[in-house]
Amino acid sequence: MTQPDKNPPRLKTLLAKVRHFDGLQPEVQERLAESAALRRFNAGQVIYVEGEPAESIFIIASGWIKATRISHDGREQALLFLRMGEIFGDVAVFSHAPYPGTVTALEDVELWMIPAETLLQLTETYSDLAMAVIRHLGDRVLYYVDMIDDLSLCSVEARLARTLLKHAKVIEGRLMVPRETWTTFDEMAVRLGTVRDVLSRSLKTLEAEGLLEVKRREIILLDPKGLAARGEA
Repeated sequence: MTQPDKNPPRLKTLLAKVRHFDGLQPEVQERLAESAALRRFNAGQVIYVEGEPAESIFIIASGWIKATRISHDGREQALLFLRMGEIFGDVAVFSHAPYPGTVTALEDVELWMIPAETLLQLTETYSDLAMAVIRHLGDRVLYYVDMIDDLSLCSVEARLARTLLKHAKVIEGRLMVPRETWTTFDEMAVRLGTVRDVLSRSLKTLEAEGLLEVKRREIILLDPKGLAARGEA
C-alpha cells in the first residue's frame, strides 16, 4: 500500500458517477473531497480484516475488490464483488460496528478513503447526503435479501444461470460474460457460495445442454431463454 494522495477534483468527478451520490450539492462534494485520501493496493492485498474497527468508508476509483467471510472450517463465503464507482465499508460505519467481512484487492486497485467521523458529521449537516446514504444502504439490504434467497432456495446451476445473465454483455454481436484476469473457477465458486468441483460440474452440464460455451476469456451465452428457465428452476 502506498502513501495517501490528495486530489479533490478527481474524487468529485468520480462522485458524479456513483449511484445515489451523483446529485450531491457542490458544497457536500467539496467537503467529502477535502477529507478523502487516495490509496493504492496491489492485487491480493488485504484492505481490512473482518472484526477491525470501521474507521473509514471506501469508494473504488479503479479495479475490483471482494468482501468475504470465513467459516470456522475455513470455507470462504463471498459477500460482495465490487468495481469502480462502488462504495463499501459504510454499513459498519453507520451501524457503529466492526467491519463484517474481510476485503481483498482482486487486482491493483485505487481507493478513496473517507474518515468515518467526517462522514457521520456531514450526514448530520446535509440532508441530501443523508438521503444518498439511506438509499445506498437500502440497495445493499435488497442485495443481501436476494443473496439469501439464492443461497437457500436455488440450486448451484440456477444461481449460476442467473448470475451469468445478470452480468452478460453484447460484444461483437454475441451475448457473453467477459472473464477478468482474476475470474478463476475458485473465485467464481466463492461468488456462488459453492466449491470449485460443484461449479465445474454445473458449467459442464449447462454446456452439454447447449446453453453456454466456456472460453478462457469469456463465457458465451448461446441460449439466454434456456438459461433464464434454468435460473427459475
